[in-house]
Amino acid sequence: MASQHKFMVFTDFDGTITRTDSNDFLTDNVGYGVQRRRELNLAVLEETWTFRDAFKDMLDSVKLPFPQCIDLLVKNIKLDPGFADFYKWATDNDIPVIVLSSGMEPIIRALLKELVGPTAEGIKIVSNQVDIHEDGTWDIVFHDDSHFGHDKSLAIRPYAHLPTNERPTLFYCGDGVSDLSAARETDLLFAKVGHDLITYCQKEGFPFKVFRDFKDIHRDIQDVFEGKKTTQQIAEEGAKQAAEENLADPEK
Repeated sequence: MASQHKFMVFTDFDGTITRTDSNDFLTDNVGYGVQRRRELNLAVLEETWTFRDAFKDMLDSVKLPFPQCIDLLVKNIKLDPGFADFYKWATDNDIPVIVLSSGMEPIIRALLKELVGPTAEGIKIVSNQVDIHEDGTWDIVFHDDSHFGHDKSLAIRPYAHLPTNERPTLFYCGDGVSDLSAARETDLLFAKVGHDLITYCQKEGFPFKVFRDFKDIHRDIQDVFEGKKTTQQIAEEGAKQAAEENLADPEK
């Protein structure tokens, strides 16, 4: 499986492409609320709950019919301020942007259409699905049997394991614990400031470059694309920044 691309960008969706995690928004506003969600987030970090079980528990607390969930999210979720420009630049330079999400595809598609516009139809999405019942109730349908519910590394691994002369440079952008398996397959991880992925990377000693929005990601990937920096140089910058600043938010 030879890759026709020299660079590929894999990215989480909720809280990465969007400013707010849509699943957190549902849990906090029409589910059992912020306190219980944060308790389970901490339990996942401490590995007393799996991400899969905690995520299902959160979504099971949301009783709103699925179409109303989408309507609520479309009205409230905002796009990262740098993503649209980054996506246009990537498309213009033949760099695929692939969404790997623990969320549900119908929600992601609806939000991308609303926030990015018709060009977002070209974004490949690998995610969980949803089973909507006749009475309006619904359940998440996980992508695979992993303890994440969706092992994002599976989509990247075929490219990561290509021979050196065929392998593209791989980037990953994320904010949560479920992103770490994917990040391990790539050349450079961008981790969002103030979120769980930084806490986990620091705990595991895994290299990353912090970002605040996609403008930061755009700058660094463009530097690699233009040959101004290597992924290793950017990771080293990230390590220095992490040592100087408190980048993780223990409340999240």
